[in-house]
Amino acid sequence: MSSVLTEAAVRIEHLTMSFPAGTGRQVVLNDISLSVAPGEFVTVLGASGCGKSTLLNLVAGLDRPTAGSIEIPGERPALMFQEHALFPWLTAGQNIELALKLRGMAKGERRAEAERLLELVRLGGAYGKRVHELSGGMRQRVALARALAQDSRLLLMDEPFAALDAITRDVLHDELTRVWAAQGRLSVLFVTHNVREAVRLAQRVVLLSSRPGRIAREWTVDIPQPRRIEDADVAELSQEITQQLRKEISRHGRH
Repeated sequence: MSSVLTEAAVRIEHLTMSFPAGTGRQVVLNDISLSVAPGEFVTVLGASGCGKSTLLNLVAGLDRPTAGSIEIPGERPALMFQEHALFPWLTAGQNIELALKLRGMAKGERRAEAERLLELVRLGGAYGKRVHELSGGMRQRVALARALAQDSRLLLMDEPFAALDAITRDVLHDELTRVWAAQGRLSVLFVTHNVREAVRLAQRVVLLSSRPGRIAREWTVDIPQPRRIEDADVAELSQEITQQLRKEISRHGRH
Protein backbone atom coordinates (compact mmCIF):
# COMPACT_ATOMS: atom_id res chain seq x y z
CA MET A 1 0.00 0.00 0.00
CA SER A 2 1.39 3.42 -0.94
CA SER A 3 2.42 6.02 1.63
CA VAL A 4 -0.31 8.32 0.27
CA LEU A 5 -2.88 5.82 1.52
CA THR A 6 -1.18 4.86 4.80
CA GLU A 7 -0.25 8.41 5.78
CA ALA A 8 -2.09 11.50 4.60
CA ALA A 9 -2.37 15.19 5.45
CA VAL A 10 -5.99 14.88 4.32
CA ARG A 11 -7.95 11.84 3.17
CA ILE A 12 -11.26 12.34 1.36
CA GLU A 13 -13.37 9.25 0.73
CA HIS A 14 -16.53 9.00 -1.39
CA LEU A 15 -17.42 12.63 -0.75
CA THR A 16 -20.75 13.88 -2.09
CA MET A 17 -22.23 17.34 -1.63
CA SER A 18 -25.66 18.53 -2.71
CA PHE A 19 -27.70 21.66 -2.09
CA PRO A 20 -31.46 22.32 -2.13
CA ALA A 21 -32.68 23.32 -5.59
CA GLY A 22 -36.36 23.84 -6.26
CA THR A 23 -38.24 20.73 -5.15
CA GLY A 24 -35.12 18.54 -5.12
CA ARG A 25 -31.38 18.80 -4.61
CA GLN A 26 -28.53 19.71 -6.93
CA VAL A 27 -25.45 17.48 -6.67
CA VAL A 28 -22.32 19.65 -6.82
CA LEU A 29 -19.70 17.03 -5.92
CA ASN A 30 -20.19 13.33 -6.53
CA ASP A 31 -18.13 10.50 -5.02
CA ILE A 32 -14.81 12.33 -4.64
CA SER A 33 -11.94 10.28 -3.20
CA LEU A 34 -8.59 12.02 -2.84
CA SER A 35 -5.59 11.87 -0.51
CA VAL A 36 -2.82 14.43 -0.10
CA ALA A 37 0.43 13.11 1.34
CA PRO A 38 2.49 15.01 3.94
CA GLY A 39 4.59 17.58 2.11
CA GLU A 40 2.70 17.15 -1.17
CA PHE A 41 1.54 20.07 -3.34
CA VAL A 42 -1.71 19.24 -5.16
CA THR A 43 -3.70 21.54 -7.42
CA VAL A 44 -7.41 20.99 -8.10
CA LEU A 45 -8.42 22.24 -11.51
CA GLY A 46 -11.74 22.59 -13.27
CA ALA A 47 -14.16 24.86 -15.05
CA SER A 48 -16.15 27.49 -13.16
CA GLY A 49 -18.98 25.92 -11.18
CA CYS A 50 -17.50 22.42 -10.99
CA GLY A 51 -17.31 22.48 -7.19
CA LYS A 52 -13.63 23.33 -6.59
CA SER A 53 -14.29 25.93 -3.90
CA THR A 54 -17.04 23.79 -2.38
CA LEU A 55 -14.51 20.99 -1.99
CA LEU A 56 -12.04 23.31 -0.29
CA ASN A 57 -14.72 24.67 2.05
CA LEU A 58 -15.61 21.12 3.07
CA VAL A 59 -11.98 20.27 3.80
CA ALA A 60 -11.69 23.51 5.81
CA GLY A 61 -14.69 22.48 7.90
CA LEU A 62 -16.81 25.44 6.76
CA ASP A 63 -19.56 23.07 5.61
CA ARG A 64 -20.52 19.44 6.12
CA PRO A 65 -20.73 16.93 3.27
CA THR A 66 -23.96 15.22 2.32
CA ALA A 67 -22.15 11.89 2.28
CA GLY A 68 -18.62 10.53 2.60
CA SER A 69 -15.81 11.45 4.95
CA ILE A 70 -12.86 13.82 5.36
CA GLU A 71 -10.03 12.84 7.70
CA ILE A 72 -7.38 15.38 8.74
CA PRO A 73 -4.92 14.16 11.39
CA GLY A 74 -3.84 16.80 13.90
CA GLU A 75 -4.74 20.47 13.81
CA ARG A 76 -7.31 22.05 11.51
CA PRO A 77 -6.03 23.33 8.15
CA ALA A 78 -5.11 26.93 7.37
CA LEU A 79 -7.11 28.63 4.63
CA MET A 80 -6.09 31.38 2.22
CA PHE A 81 -8.77 33.01 0.08
CA GLN A 82 -8.76 34.85 -3.27
CA GLU A 83 -9.29 38.08 -1.33
CA HIS A 84 -6.64 38.82 1.27
CA ALA A 85 -9.28 39.32 4.03
CA LEU A 86 -6.85 41.40 6.12
CA PHE A 87 -8.27 43.70 8.80
CA PRO A 88 -7.63 47.25 7.51
CA TRP A 89 -7.48 48.78 11.01
CA LEU A 90 -4.52 46.54 11.90
CA THR A 91 -0.99 46.71 10.58
CA ALA A 92 0.50 43.87 8.54
CA GLY A 93 2.25 42.54 11.63
CA GLN A 94 -0.83 42.87 13.82
CA ASN A 95 -2.87 40.85 11.31
CA ILE A 96 -0.35 38.05 11.67
CA GLU A 97 -0.22 38.44 15.46
CA LEU A 98 -3.97 37.95 15.62
CA ALA A 99 -3.55 34.47 14.09
CA LEU A 100 -0.76 33.77 16.58
CA LYS A 101 -3.01 34.87 19.44
CA LEU A 102 -5.81 32.57 18.28
CA ARG A 103 -3.22 29.78 18.12
CA GLY A 104 -2.45 30.39 21.79
CA MET A 105 1.02 31.93 21.50
CA ALA A 106 2.09 34.07 24.46
CA LYS A 107 1.86 37.83 23.93
CA GLY A 108 5.57 38.36 24.49
CA GLU A 109 6.48 35.98 21.66
CA ARG A 110 4.09 37.21 18.98
CA ARG A 111 5.96 40.26 17.67
CA ALA A 112 9.16 38.31 16.96
CA GLU A 113 7.25 35.47 15.29
CA ALA A 114 5.22 37.89 13.15
CA GLU A 115 8.43 39.58 12.01
CA ARG A 116 9.99 36.18 11.24
CA LEU A 117 7.01 35.23 9.08
CA LEU A 118 7.15 38.58 7.25
CA GLU A 119 10.82 37.90 6.54
CA LEU A 120 9.87 34.42 5.27
CA VAL A 121 7.53 35.95 2.67
CA ARG A 122 10.11 38.66 1.88
CA LEU A 123 8.29 41.51 3.56
CA GLY A 124 10.88 42.30 6.21
CA GLY A 125 10.31 45.78 7.62
CA ALA A 126 6.60 45.81 6.74
CA TYR A 127 5.35 45.04 10.27
CA GLY A 128 3.97 48.55 10.85
CA LYS A 129 2.46 49.12 7.41
CA ARG A 130 -1.31 49.46 7.08
CA VAL A 131 -3.23 47.46 4.51
CA HIS A 132 -3.86 50.50 2.30
CA GLU A 133 -0.09 51.06 2.09
CA LEU A 134 0.49 47.62 0.58
CA SER A 135 0.20 46.58 -3.07
CA GLY A 136 -2.05 43.69 -4.06
CA GLY A 137 0.89 41.31 -4.17
CA MET A 138 2.17 42.48 -0.77
CA ARG A 139 -1.29 41.99 0.74
CA GLN A 140 -1.36 38.40 -0.49
CA ARG A 141 2.10 37.84 1.00
CA VAL A 142 0.80 39.07 4.35
CA ALA A 143 -2.22 36.77 3.95
CA LEU A 144 0.18 33.87 3.29
CA ALA A 145 2.23 34.76 6.36
CA ARG A 146 -0.98 34.89 8.42
CA ALA A 147 -1.99 31.45 7.12
CA LEU A 148 1.45 30.08 8.01
CA ALA A 149 1.08 31.62 11.48
CA GLN A 150 -1.61 29.04 12.20
CA ASP A 151 1.18 26.43 12.17
CA SER A 152 -0.97 23.88 10.36
CA ARG A 153 0.57 21.11 8.29
CA LEU A 154 -2.15 21.57 5.66
CA LEU A 155 -2.62 24.81 3.73
CA LEU A 156 -5.77 25.29 1.64
CA MET A 157 -5.58 27.95 -1.07
CA ASP A 158 -8.65 29.10 -2.99
CA GLU A 159 -7.43 30.89 -6.15
CA PRO A 160 -5.30 33.27 -4.06
CA PHE A 161 -3.58 34.91 -7.05
CA ALA A 162 -6.51 35.14 -9.49
CA ALA A 163 -7.04 38.88 -9.05
CA LEU A 164 -3.38 39.82 -9.55
CA ASP A 165 -1.66 40.93 -12.74
CA ALA A 166 0.44 38.36 -14.61
CA ILE A 167 3.85 39.63 -13.45
CA THR A 168 2.85 39.83 -9.78
CA ARG A 169 1.23 36.41 -10.00
CA ASP A 170 4.41 34.94 -11.46
CA VAL A 171 6.50 36.45 -8.65
CA LEU A 172 4.14 35.00 -6.05
CA HIS A 173 4.33 31.58 -7.70
CA ASP A 174 8.07 31.73 -7.04
CA GLU A 175 7.52 32.87 -3.47
CA LEU A 176 4.94 30.20 -2.73
CA THR A 177 7.09 27.34 -4.04
CA ARG A 178 10.08 28.70 -2.09
CA VAL A 179 8.09 28.96 1.16
CA TRP A 180 6.49 25.55 0.63
CA ALA A 181 9.92 23.94 0.13
CA ALA A 182 11.34 25.76 3.18
CA GLN A 183 8.49 24.53 5.42
CA GLY A 184 9.40 20.88 4.89
CA ARG A 185 6.29 18.80 5.56
CA LEU A 186 3.72 21.44 4.61
CA SER A 187 0.99 20.02 2.38
CA VAL A 188 -0.84 22.35 -0.01
CA LEU A 189 -4.24 21.86 -1.64
CA PHE A 190 -4.54 24.66 -4.19
CA VAL A 191 -7.70 25.39 -6.19
CA THR A 192 -7.42 27.16 -9.55
CA HIS A 193 -9.05 27.40 -12.97
CA ASN A 194 -5.72 28.39 -14.57
CA VAL A 195 -4.12 25.33 -16.19
CA ARG A 196 -0.62 26.77 -16.46
CA GLU A 197 -0.73 27.90 -12.84
CA ALA A 198 -1.71 24.37 -11.82
CA VAL A 199 1.23 22.84 -13.71
CA ARG A 200 3.64 25.61 -12.65
CA LEU A 201 3.08 24.90 -8.95
CA ALA A 202 2.01 21.33 -8.31
CA GLN A 203 3.47 17.89 -7.90
CA ARG A 204 0.06 16.52 -8.88
CA VAL A 205 -2.84 18.03 -10.83
CA VAL A 206 -6.39 16.77 -10.23
CA LEU A 207 -9.04 17.63 -12.82
CA LEU A 208 -12.68 17.82 -11.78
CA SER A 209 -15.42 17.16 -14.29
CA SER A 210 -18.17 19.70 -14.85
CA ARG A 211 -21.37 19.45 -12.76
CA PRO A 212 -21.43 17.39 -10.78
CA GLY A 213 -17.75 17.53 -9.91
CA ARG A 214 -16.04 14.15 -10.09
CA ILE A 215 -12.35 13.37 -10.42
CA ALA A 216 -11.98 13.03 -14.17
CA ARG A 217 -8.23 12.51 -14.30
CA GLU A 218 -4.96 13.10 -12.43
CA TRP A 219 -1.44 13.94 -13.64
CA THR A 220 1.86 13.61 -11.80
CA VAL A 221 4.06 16.60 -12.65
CA ASP A 222 7.63 15.31 -13.03
CA ILE A 223 9.09 18.69 -14.02
CA PRO A 224 11.87 19.84 -11.67
CA GLN A 225 11.40 23.01 -9.65
CA PRO A 226 12.02 25.87 -10.05
CA ARG A 227 9.68 26.03 -13.05
CA ARG A 228 8.69 28.97 -15.18
CA ILE A 229 5.19 29.35 -16.56
CA GLU A 230 6.66 29.75 -20.06
CA ASP A 231 8.87 26.61 -19.87
CA ALA A 232 8.39 24.18 -22.76
CA ASP A 233 7.65 21.23 -20.44
CA VAL A 234 5.06 23.30 -18.52
CA ALA A 235 3.46 24.40 -21.80
CA GLU A 236 3.34 20.84 -23.16
CA LEU A 237 1.65 19.35 -20.11
CA SER A 238 -0.67 22.37 -19.87
CA GLN A 239 -1.81 21.76 -23.43
CA GLU A 240 -2.60 18.11 -22.67
CA ILE A 241 -4.59 19.06 -19.56
CA THR A 242 -6.38 21.88 -21.41
CA GLN A 243 -7.56 19.43 -24.06
CA GLN A 244 -9.02 17.19 -21.36
CA LEU A 245 -10.61 20.18 -19.64
CA ARG A 246 -12.26 21.20 -22.93
CA LYS A 247 -13.68 17.70 -23.29
CA GLU A 248 -15.20 17.96 -19.82
CA ILE A 249 -16.71 21.36 -20.61
CA SER A 250 -18.10 20.07 -23.93
CA ARG A 251 -19.54 17.01 -22.23
CA HIS A 252 -21.39 19.22 -19.79
CA GLY A 253 -22.62 21.45 -22.61
CA ARG A 254 -24.25 18.49 -24.33
CA HIS A 255 -26.35 17.64 -21.24
